Amino acid sequence: MIGKLALTLLVLLGAYAVLRARWRSEHAVPASGEAPRPLLPRGAVRVAAAVVIGIMVGGSALAILDGWLERREVVQVQVVNANTGAVSTYRAHRGDVGGRQIRTLDGREIRLADVERMIVLPADKTATP
Repeated sequence: MIGKLALTLLVLLGAYAVLRARWRSEHAVPASGEAPRPLLPRGAVRVAAAVVIGIMVGGSALAILDGWLERREVVQVQVVNANTGAVSTYRAHRGDVGGRQIRTLDGREIRLADVERMIVLPADKTATP
């Protein structure tokens, strides 16, 4: 994850350096001594860039927060034995339920057998852990 972020940052910095070099070479002062007039004021471009970056950072933060909250949600997990029909009920965080393994709220690790099936339900708010 950190590698992906570092690579993205490196690409952005490289693109910035290339664009800055091109901008400087295109807007070099001509021999007549008069500088060309820019199409947009420099302050407006900076404000627009800051707004875009702010929106991107805010969106990323919201996505990370939403994922964290979803993983922390308490769910009810029912383990059903297909041969006998016996049902065992556990409570766990949604992020601790995966594949054929469950980690309950009290720290137990449950591994399902091949004949067992898992049903994940929203937790009952009135039940105690």
